[in-house]
Order: sequence, then C-alpha cells, then structure tokens
Amino acid sequence: MLSDLHATRQRLRSSPILVSSEIERAIDAAQSTACQHAFLQTTFDEARTVASTADIEHTPLAGLAVSVKDLFDVAGQCTGAGSVVLQDSPPALHDSPAVARLRRAGAAFIGRTHMVEFAFSGVGTNPHFATPVNPHSIDVPLIPGGSSSGAAVSVASGAAFIGLGTDTGGSIRIPAALCGIVGFKSTARLVPTQGALPLSSTLDTVCALTRSVRDAVLAHELLAQREVTRSAAPLGAYRLAVASTLMQDDLDTTVSAAWQRTLATLRRAGARIEEIALTELNQLQPMQAAGSLAAAESYAWHRALLEQKGDAYDPRVASRIRRGASMSACDYITLQHAREGWISQMTAALHGFDAVLSPTVPIVAPPISEMAPGAEHDAAFFRVNALLLRNPSVVNMLDGCALSLPCQGPNELPVGLMVWAGALRDDSVLNIATQIEKILQIQ
Repeated sequence: MLSDLHATRQRLRSSPILVSSEIERAIDAAQSTACQHAFLQTTFDEARTVASTADIEHTPLAGLAVSVKDLFDVAGQCTGAGSVVLQDSPPALHDSPAVARLRRAGAAFIGRTHMVEFAFSGVGTNPHFATPVNPHSIDVPLIPGGSSSGAAVSVASGAAFIGLGTDTGGSIRIPAALCGIVGFKSTARLVPTQGALPLSSTLDTVCALTRSVRDAVLAHELLAQREVTRSAAPLGAYRLAVASTLMQDDLDTTVSAAWQRTLATLRRAGARIEEIALTELNQLQPMQAAGSLAAAESYAWHRALLEQKGDAYDPRVASRIRRGASMSACDYITLQHAREGWISQMTAALHGFDAVLSPTVPIVAPPISEMAPGAEHDAAFFRVNALLLRNPSVVNMLDGCALSLPCQGPNELPVGLMVWAGALRDDSVLNIATQIEKILQIQ
C-alpha cells in the first residue's frame, strides 16, 4: 500500500536528506509501466531542484511530487488541454493561481498529465495520445476515468502525492473511484479558476486527487487558502441521507455488493443513515432538455476554433461541444434560472442532514478496448460516459461539494463511495469522510 503525503512527510522529518531519494522514487514510478502514458510532459530536473532545497519544517509539501493536469497554466509551458489544436500556442507567462499556491507550499512538479481533450468526458480516453491504463488492471487494460485521467494514474501509481485537476461533472471523482484513490470536489467558488482553460464557467471546480482523506484536506487548504475546521466527532454524531431516486440505479454487481456492504459496516459503527426519496433528482434531465451548461459555455469558447480546426478535434468531444450551438440565449438563461430554483428545492429537501451518501459511479472500470476511438465503439462510449457522469454531476449542478473514497473489498476492482452536500458544507464533508475512511480501513 502506498504511503500518503502525511506519512511520508513525517518520515522525512527524521532525515531531510531523504527528500531527494523520495523524488527519485516518484520519478521512477512516473517512468514505470504502471504510469505509462499518464504524463504528456515531464519536468523531472525541475522537481529534483525543488526537492534538493526543500524546507521540511516550514513548507507543507516539502519538495514532494505533485502532478498538474494539462489544463493549467504553468509559467514557461504550453497549456495544451489534451489537444493537438493548441499545440502551437505560446507558453504561459504566469502560473495559474492554483499552481502558484502549490508551488509556494513547496510542491515539486514532476509533469503535466494526460486528460480527455478539453476535459469533456468522464471516460478518460483521448485519440491524440495513448490512454493511461488504470493501475488496477490485471489481464485487460481498463479505463482510468476522466477527464483527469493522468492525474489519477499519477497518484494511484505512486508518481505523485497530489494530482491537480478539475471537476465540472465528476472529472476528479470519477477517476478517483475507478482508480481506488480519493478525489475531493470543493464548492466551486472557493478556488480560483483563472489560468485553467474553461469547460463550463458555471460548473468548473479546481481541486485535487490524493491517496487519503487527510491529504485531501491539506490539498484543499492549500488550493483554497483557508483552514478547514476539523472535528473529532464520531460518525454517529452526523445525520446522513441515502437517496433512493437515481443514485442507486443500474449498479453493477461489484458496485452493488460494495455499496451494500459499506452501508452495513457504517451502520454497525454507529452511523445514522436514513433513506429518503429525493425525487427532486428526477428534474435534472428534463431541465437540460434543450442543452447543458457545459455545452453552451464550451461552445461559446470553442466556436472560432471549431470553425478553423474542427477536423483536428476528437470527434466525440467536438460533437458534445457543438450541441451548444443549438441553444438559444433564452434556453441558456432559462436553464440558469431553473438551476437556481432546483438548488433551493434540493436545499429544502436535505435540510437537517449533514451529508448524503451514494455510489460515486454505478460501474467499475470497463476495458479500454470497448471505448476505443471509432464509430463502432461510439454507442458503448456514450452509454458508459453517461453512467459515469450521472451521480457526480448532481453535485456540480447543486453547486455543492463532494468527496469520493475507496470502499471496495480485497481482490475487488475499485469502487467509490461519495459523501456530498450543498454549497460551503466542505468542512462537514471532509470530517465525515475522515471518519468513514477510518471505519472502512479497520473492517
């Protein structure tokens, strides 16, 4: 089992000279078969330099390895967004705020990670670059999930302690669930999105993948520049909900078994879990009948590029962006108003609950071969993509926060448990997830 950042930092305090050894271990992991194709660009020498001068006592990340999704501006590097369309763009002049904050905290950036082109899919494939293989694959290569695919593989394979990414409809939590790690989507407004190429200006969230909940707390504190109010209250001190509508539909056998076993384990540990209808979830699909916020807002950004270089786009991504062309200004404004009303209804329905539990995604990772580029695989791809996005995207539409943590049993493919709540309930979600993680680790 891989050590998390906290455990590694504690070990390095006893011998600061080990920081350079630790970055070499991370670089070896980044070059291993388990991490193949996770990086689009590496910066190993820069990471070595940072590690060689790391201040263990006064910098939270202490020269330890961090990866950056290819969506973020890093001074001197081209922001490609997983696309060949932007390959001739000039290098960024400045770090994005998220990168700058991690750099000030002592991050040793080891490279830019693979991603779905322009972050518009939850599967993790990209026809321009070879898809990173889920580290939990055995005989058949499995998808890593997306859009922060390389970020997840970098963390799950041991190459990075933090994988900086984004989440617009589940792009952090989906790969976290499929790769067996932790992904925390904070309330969107808490971390600046400047310097990250946009998908949906309304829904985009800058956040991170980690190996533990406590590392997720630290990563959030650094990215949001705020201190999480920690609580040692036991899980039984919280009132938790489980939605019977939508979120438990179409679970595959592995996810269903892990989900039911996890609920039983938490109840035995004293958790107060109540099933509620939450029929408000049924409004989401008809609300977006004319198109989604991501389609409208991405089309506004990409329209000129599509006209100039549309043939160079991933056809699956281009088709989803182009759906925004058919949305009128009236459709868009109506959807924004409908979302506001829906958030109010959801807030009322969840009043009195500290968080909601659900499966992060309803399926385990399918084979990459079934999602391969080509019209013959499109039906399977879009079916899987819709399944993967279904549960996580609820939280983005809610303007909420959520954390996915592993809940599978031994010798099972990874399954994610999602702990979620409305806007600015981040600390409650993190504290609840901390307690859940402890319980699941000792079961």
